[in-house]
Amino acid sequence: MVTATFRFYEELNDFLAPERRGREFGCACARAATTKHMIEALGVPHTEVELVLVNGESVGFGLLLREGDRVAVYPKFEAFDVTPLLCVRTHALREPRFVADAHLGGLARLLRMLGFDTLYDNHFRDDEIARIAAAQQRIVLTRDRDLLKRRGITHGCYVHALGAGPQLREVVDRLDLARAARPFTLCLHCNAPLHTLAKERVAASVPPQVRERYERFSTCDVCRRVFWEGSHWQRMRTLVDGLLEVP
Repeated sequence: MVTATFRFYEELNDFLAPERRGREFGCACARAATTKHMIEALGVPHTEVELVLVNGESVGFGLLLREGDRVAVYPKFEAFDVTPLLCVRTHALREPRFVADAHLGGLARLLRMLGFDTLYDNHFRDDEIARIAAAQQRIVLTRDRDLLKRRGITHGCYVHALGAGPQLREVVDRLDLARAARPFTLCLHCNAPLHTLAKERVAASVPPQVRERYERFSTCDVCRRVFWEGSHWQRMRTLVDGLLEVP
């Protein structure tokens, strides 16, 4: 056994036992324990960690801990650039795509509203989510910290908020999604691209009063639903503008 000192920063403290939050604490480690092993043993999913410093030096998850090591663990940085340091992620995902667990169906629909490819099925098992995330390079969204500890999951986000609206705000802010958003380009139901539909082609798909009142329509090639800019769209537009800070 070896003993190391740990300090977790910012929201990572939410995963710790109350007596360990916001302070340094010593912890006994197995002789062959790595930084990843101990971080997760203390309750923090590795996908929540962006940077690990051991004795002031940036290290990866595979470093074996030694007697007396001082370990500082940081979440994603928003205030300053850590690019010159060795972050624990071996590569960044160029395009943010997601797979959401069974409890985040509302969040999945709202992410699709913003144009983010988000897979969701309330029958997805944890092993299936992990397989999809690895095969398709998707970010796992979940409120299950044990799911994020799976070895094959490299990119994930533990969602703290309750309710789809606050969850969307949290994910957009934490992952800096505003600049990549393409609102109203995906079907909320199917996650498939929407296509413009000429007004003369919607006659059999929408009520007569809708055809008379609106000029722009779109459709999904999977579910064949037709969408227009009605009151529901206006409410979504208001939500999008608030999230993306559109003047």
